[in-house]
Amino acid sequence: MSINVVAIRLTGGSKHEHISHLWWLGHEDGKPGDAPRADVVAWIEKGGRAYVRDDQGHDVGVHVVTPPSGPKYLQTWADGIWTDNLLSLPRR
Repeated sequence: MSINVVAIRLTGGSKHEHISHLWWLGHEDGKPGDAPRADVVAWIEKGGRAYVRDDQGHDVGVHVVTPPSGPKYLQTWADGIWTDNLLSLPRR
């Protein structure tokens, strides 16, 4: 299953590490869903696929980042570089 992340919630700051909750639409069925960041991290690590659709209609993969300290977080990766596509999504 794949999900198209469409909105985020930031808690305690404005960087990727502060994304606390995500909302999405199922790629296959369009069904909406949401979950805390930790749940989405675990789901991706078990083989789930998440992406953000950019302004040109391209799907940009959401990946798990494991920092040297602190909890894992999510960030997009496009054309070999880390990008801010998640941070440009609407807030809830």
